[in-house]
Amino acid sequence: MTRIKLVAGCLALVATVVPGIVIFCTGAGGHVGTFQVNSQHVLKGQGALGDWRTDAPGARRLITPGDMPKPYATPSSNNDAKLVPRPAGAWPQVPPGFKIEQVANQLENPRLIVTAPNGDLFIAESSPGRIRILRGVDGGSKPPALGIFATGLKRPFGIAFYPPGPNPQFVYVGNTDSVVRFPYQNGDLKAHGESAKIAKLPGGGFLHGGGHWTRDVVFSKDGKKMFVSVGSHSNVSDDSAEDHRADILEFNPEGSGERIYASGIRNAVGIAIHPKTGELWASVNERDDLGDDLVPDYITHVVEDGFYGWPWFYLGPNQDPRHAGKHPELRDKVLVPDVLLQSHSASLQMTFYTGTQFPAEYRGDGFAAEHGSWNRSKRTGYKIIRVPMRNGKATGEYEDFVTGFVTQEGKVWGRPVGVTVAADGSLIFTDDASDSVWRVSYTGSK
Repeated sequence: MTRIKLVAGCLALVATVVPGIVIFCTGAGGHVGTFQVNSQHVLKGQGALGDWRTDAPGARRLITPGDMPKPYATPSSNNDAKLVPRPAGAWPQVPPGFKIEQVANQLENPRLIVTAPNGDLFIAESSPGRIRILRGVDGGSKPPALGIFATGLKRPFGIAFYPPGPNPQFVYVGNTDSVVRFPYQNGDLKAHGESAKIAKLPGGGFLHGGGHWTRDVVFSKDGKKMFVSVGSHSNVSDDSAEDHRADILEFNPEGSGERIYASGIRNAVGIAIHPKTGELWASVNERDDLGDDLVPDYITHVVEDGFYGWPWFYLGPNQDPRHAGKHPELRDKVLVPDVLLQSHSASLQMTFYTGTQFPAEYRGDGFAAEHGSWNRSKRTGYKIIRVPMRNGKATGEYEDFVTGFVTQEGKVWGRPVGVTVAADGSLIFTDDASDSVWRVSYTGSK
């Protein structure tokens, strides 16, 4: 192993990397930072589990079920992020050829973000219960404009335009206890009508280990079905409070026809439709309190009527010891996710890259925001990751794309939440620790 101290325009850190990795940082004041990593090397086994000190743009990981320790191999930790203002000189780090800039700040709890067909960015500010619009995020000299589309919502998170395509008629919003919709035409900066309730959902809370309140909303590629993610009420209980929770629900667009599309998914915070295959995908927070490296969060395509294990099993036939002996008939039905992530990373919104600004090898790949751990003795997450895809299928690996939100002392100044592709092909993400929006653009040679 090689240890390299990062200085100059970036916050001084000590990173542990594998031989052959070259890392450099440029830009007075930290406004452009790049790392170069040998992309041929993939961290595997125990080396893939790691923590924030092994993060760097371009670092790849491959985690498999065989890498998992036994339950309680380490004690369960309560290690909340110690949030601090961005230190002088600190700046997010991106791969060579990319540039990152902060395009908006002083928002209030910005969470999920989506791109409207006309290019406006819709942002759920969940705590104040409103939807903001950010217009003009294109890297030009003119600052973006902020507006408020709707207020009076109940912990809004998911945002979707219907019908799919260039001319939507409605904006759907996932409140914590319902799906509502507003009349909408391209370019609207403010809702021109009252919201209509489309579907009732199990309400959420705000608790460690459960009480999940986020509700994401997406439509099938043909617009015939609406999918809504509903997280569990608990960490790992199987009582009546979990009815119609820890699943992805399916509805008709007007709210009829409710059914469980897939189950055993503890908290699919972000869901997305693959632009070519039309498959439903999910970015999932798994359970806590089994140790530092159990159970991995994951990103996966979601099989209709599929069962993903929660709360009785995980990663196939592995039984949660807190439910020993329960439901043996389900053991062989548990699906193994496509991409396993470092445990407790808190994987939130995901999207697929549909732009043309990035190099061709990025097209069709997934991106996800990792909000960061609390149930882990050594922090992990706090970054944007890339999920390489081949012909619509995940390779199983994932790659750090934006890092640098944790100080040398392990304090945190940035927590990514939402991620979307802008009309110009740049990648936009929200950060609810610094209450800001970031833009990653490609400036290098293709």
